[in-house]
Amino acid sequence: MKARHTYRGVVLRNSAAGATGAAPRGAGHKPPPAQPPRAARVRVGREVAGRGGKAVTVITGLPFDAAQLDELAGRLKRLCGAGGAVKGSVIELQGDHRDRLVAELCKLGLEAKRSGG
Repeated sequence: MKARHTYRGVVLRNSAAGATGAAPRGAGHKPPPAQPPRAARVRVGREVAGRGGKAVTVITGLPFDAAQLDELAGRLKRLCGAGGAVKGSVIELQGDHRDRLVAELCKLGLEAKRSGG
């Protein structure tokens, strides 16, 4: 066994357990346990890129199907008094309404957070 000196210390080569006595990563290695599913992360952000400098509020991470997203988008558009659209699994509303939308989504039982600056 030849010791190899490194910046952090000595590493022993050609040993099964190494210098720390840890078990080798072979047939007896168990993967980490799977974590239970958590609640959806709903993010409410603001984008201006590609929109001529106009602000758009974007809501991502909603755990709903298309019909429920359309219904929720209509409710949020009426709340803010603004236009908007559903694009895929994302709701976009015209204007910057992040604080109002986070409060409303929390009332609906979703864990919404404001993202971005």
